[in-house]
Amino acid sequence: MRQLTGYKRILAKPTFNNIKYFHMKLLTTAIVLICLLTNCAAPTIDPEKTKAEVMAAEKAFEKMAAEKGISEAFAHFADQNAVIKRTNDTLISGPENIRLFYSKPFYKTATVTWTPDFIDVSEKGDMAWTYGKYLWKSTDSTGVVSEFKGVFHTVWKRQQDGSWKYVWD
Repeated sequence: MRQLTGYKRILAKPTFNNIKYFHMKLLTTAIVLICLLTNCAAPTIDPEKTKAEVMAAEKAFEKMAAEKGISEAFAHFADQNAVIKRTNDTLISGPENIRLFYSKPFYKTATVTWTPDFIDVSEKGDMAWTYGKYLWKSTDSTGVVSEFKGVFHTVWKRQQDGSWKYVWD
């Protein structure tokens, strides 16, 4: 006579201990699957280090705007799915459309500076948000300088290479 092993033995000859063992194995397997599917073992991040990375991205963004132009900086730091909200609630999507928006004559003579007053990051360290004050300056054809002050809000997303790009500005 052939001997049954494993779960076949448990199912063929149900005893209290066999059923209890089967249920414990099933429960353990379910817990492991749930953890794998929900990322229970996600690595912990250092929020202060991540905030410093986001601040460095903000400053690199601002520096590029000063050195290479606003259009280039806003396109470079835009995630592929980035959206900016501008005058009259106009939404501009994607790096190339953002580059075109900032290619208008006004922005060619403009400068912009900003400083985050607040930075926070998600628990996983893959998203961040900042807000603070900005100052736009633009010189018209007669040399008159106009200034525009306001408050910005930017949502950042960590890229696969570890860099940060904005998804909302």
